[in-house]
Amino acid sequence: MARVQLENITKRYEDVTAVDDVSLEIEDGEFVTFVGPSGCGKSTTMETVAGLTKPTEGQVYIGDDEVTNLAPKDRGVAMVFQNIALFPHMDVFENISFGLRLRTYDDDEIQRRVERAADIVQLEGMLDRMPDEMSGGQRQRVAIARAIVRNPDVFLMDEPLANLDAKLRVHMRTELQRLHRELGTTIIYVTHDQAEAMTMSDRIAVLNKGKLQQIAPPLTCYNEPANRFVAGFIGSPSMNFAEGELVGDGLETKHFRVDLDPADIPGVGMGDAVTLGIRPEDVHLERSADSIPDSTGTISARTDVLEPMGDEVFVYLLLAEGIERSMEKDPSASADQLLMSVTPDTEIAEGEDVNVVLDRSKIHLFETATGDALRHGLTDAPERDSDTTRSEADS
Repeated sequence: MARVQLENITKRYEDVTAVDDVSLEIEDGEFVTFVGPSGCGKSTTMETVAGLTKPTEGQVYIGDDEVTNLAPKDRGVAMVFQNIALFPHMDVFENISFGLRLRTYDDDEIQRRVERAADIVQLEGMLDRMPDEMSGGQRQRVAIARAIVRNPDVFLMDEPLANLDAKLRVHMRTELQRLHRELGTTIIYVTHDQAEAMTMSDRIAVLNKGKLQQIAPPLTCYNEPANRFVAGFIGSPSMNFAEGELVGDGLETKHFRVDLDPADIPGVGMGDAVTLGIRPEDVHLERSADSIPDSTGTISARTDVLEPMGDEVFVYLLLAEGIERSMEKDPSASADQLLMSVTPDTEIAEGEDVNVVLDRSKIHLFETATGDALRHGLTDAPERDSDTTRSEADS
């Protein structure tokens, strides 16, 4: 086991910067996931740790040693890839032990390590099977066992579950968590699937366009995102955003106003552009909002599309101008939408006119120009009676 430290890592390919001045430290035994959209630099960052890619600038440390210029085989790491890449002509035992045999370990040591790895990933009784006789999940466990037998200081996993079906991915997520608990080894995991990142990680490193946006525990990234990008990327479905302007007694957006004291928002002032963020589960029907101690004034909307998901229903709401545009079949109506999540037993229908409120304690504010977070929660703001909708203010 070992800690991993990246100091000012930059990787350029001619005129493209894949990783841009990334610095982070991963503790010994920690499970950290690199997450972000395609092309954000997460795999390149992992390859830099592995030694498959040499950084243009910066240093890589594993344990107390700088390994920036060391070959992959000398770094004490083991990788599991998206492409499982088992040898089809070798049985499970031969696939798992292949690296050990290349390093000329004696037969007894090979047998011991393979049996221990097979026991950890629950492959007992399958060591004589051929890869084409196994399911996708079993083959993936063979690939993981092949990494385990090396007793690495650091496991590097690059989207290892991407080629599995949805049910098997969920099962393998629990298997990887159990593996981490049993081995206690440092794991760096790369995925674009935020469900994997949220459920398995001690911390998440969110990247975008080669830059590190935030590294924090999953719930911190969810509840206290460092900027608008993290807020929009973490969470499914995505956070709602409404751009507005700070006025004398609140935040004025296109469709509604939320009362607050601009002096309580650090780094901005009167007249500055601020973006409000609210997650779908924090948008509530006014008629069922009694349990919310501090909510905004009502926002008039019309239900557009309902998406039943089993344990919840996603309700796409059209706000005032969106209602008018939808009647005209204007595709720009999507700019005037708000997404709400309700329980399956909620009585609501498509085309229904409704009033909704926002939970003030769950409102996020971001600086529009930079996207940086300004505040999470408005619980210290004025009471809901002083909130007004846009239409009330205009009247």
